[in-house]
Amino acid sequence: MRLRNIEAGDVDAYVRMKCDEVMMAELGGPLPREKVEARLRKDLALAAADEAWIKVIVPDGDTDTAAGLVVLWQDEEDGVTVSEIGWMVLPEYQGRGLAKAATRRVLDDAAADGRWGEVHANPGVTNAPSNGVCRGLGFRLLGERDLDFDDRVLRTNHWVVLPGQHDGSATE
Repeated sequence: MRLRNIEAGDVDAYVRMKCDEVMMAELGGPLPREKVEARLRKDLALAAADEAWIKVIVPDGDTDTAAGLVVLWQDEEDGVTVSEIGWMVLPEYQGRGLAKAATRRVLDDAAADGRWGEVHANPGVTNAPSNGVCRGLGFRLLGERDLDFDDRVLRTNHWVVLPGQHDGSATE
C-alpha cells in the first residue's frame, strides 16, 4: 500500500465514497454530488496550503487506483484547535487492513512532523471496523459523544492518540 496526495482527478473516487449510501451510512447518509465536487476543491486547496494532509490510499501492485482516503486536519472544538484523523475505504478494498496501515503511516508522519499534537478520531459508535482501527493502533477511548459533521449530528466514539505513541507495529 502507498499513499499519495489528493489530485483534481480524484473526483470519481470522492463521488464513489461520499455519494454512496453504504459508504456514508455512519456519517449521516450520502452527500449530493455537487457538494462532493465542492468538497474536493476545498480539500485540494487545504492540501496545497499544507493545512491538511489528504492522502489517497493506493493498493500494492496498483499504479494509481484510489482505494480510499485518510485525512488529517485541524478544527475548532469549544474554542480549542484539535487535530483529527479520519479514513474511508471503498467496499471492494475493505477487509485488507488498508485503513489501519494508512492511518498508521499518517500517524508516523505526524509524529515526525511534530505540529499536530494529540490526534482525535470520531468513528460512529456502531462502526466496528473503524473503532477496531482505533483500538488496534493504541488510541485511547474517551467515551461517546454527539458530534456535528457536515450539518448532521452523529453519535460517535471519541478516541485520542499522541502520534509516536500509537502501536506502529500492529498488523492486520
